[in-house]
Amino acid sequence: MWRLGRTDTFVRTARRLVQRDPRLKPHIEATLGLLELDPHHPRLKLHQLRGSLDGLWAVRVTYRIRLVLTLDAESRSILLLDIGSHDEVYR
Repeated sequence: MWRLGRTDTFVRTARRLVQRDPRLKPHIEATLGLLELDPHHPRLKLHQLRGSLDGLWAVRVTYRIRLVLTLDAESRSILLLDIGSHDEVYR
């Protein structure tokens, strides 16, 4: 089991996202559940980022929503940094 941490930015952005579109809530919850079990699960499409976000990772919540995170395999911990559309989180 992996330990999930959340930044204030992630919490605030996720809350706003769900307020705008309540249908996203079950998708976000399912993604967080899979991250806790196995961040390398194929459904998440975990990938490392490059450029200005070098060293960070991202997973797919829905076709248009991405979740940016840090991954520490040694301590089996994940820190959730941001969530939003592709353009919002990869700026």
